Amino acid sequence: MLRSVRTLLAIVMMGSVGVLAGCGSDSSKSGPVLNVYAAASLKDAFTALADRYQKDNPGSSVQFNFAGSSSLVTQLTQGANADVFASADTNNMSNAAKAGLVSGTPVNFASNTLVIVTRPGNPKHLNTFADLAQPGLNVVVCARQVPCGTATRKVETLVGVPLSPVSEETSVTDVLNKVTSGQADAGLVYQTDAQSAGAKVAKVEFPQSASAVNVYPIAVLKSSANAAAAQRFVDLVTGDAGRQTLAQFGFAKP
Repeated sequence: MLRSVRTLLAIVMMGSVGVLAGCGSDSSKSGPVLNVYAAASLKDAFTALADRYQKDNPGSSVQFNFAGSSSLVTQLTQGANADVFASADTNNMSNAAKAGLVSGTPVNFASNTLVIVTRPGNPKHLNTFADLAQPGLNVVVCARQVPCGTATRKVETLVGVPLSPVSEETSVTDVLNKVTSGQADAGLVYQTDAQSAGAKVAKVEFPQSASAVNVYPIAVLKSSANAAAAQRFVDLVTGDAGRQTLAQFGFAKP
């Protein structure tokens, strides 16, 4: 009886070892996991491009950290490890380069312009940038250090109409959420954000936005654990497939 029990235990243990070895063998086939730090406005487009990348590179995967570009640079300078950085403006990419974070030369791959978004139907009847200064209007904008905030200040100076926002957000998606959730009457976001919101907002374009266009650069980072895989992602974004995908989400050429 005792011998039978020992035999049974031996069989179970051998089976367990086989399962563990099989798991180890499967995991060894997995490819690199790319860490991509990207501006919040790129979320929809880059998520679609990640699907394409993973199909083209079986076993690989892409993890994103989407936030305001200035916040991403702060995280990177404080030691966050990432493979790729995509900024919503050249200024924050320059800051990353000056901090010694960037490998090679950043490539400009898209551009974006500001629009006004309001609640559906534009109930406050906003038609111009100057209308955002109406008394009693709850307007939300990006914080000054964020690319969409810098563009907003350029337009304020150009038009000569300073705004008095009820909130300054750290990313453009936070501005959009304030409007779509009804917490604000209007906000200044990118064309791409207004497009992604669809019927949740009304879009009001204004001609002065053409003087505050943001250009998006992308680069491989020195902290990348797999620079070759990171470069393949950059090549996808900056190539024909990337440009077509970005155009579908409302981005213009750089």
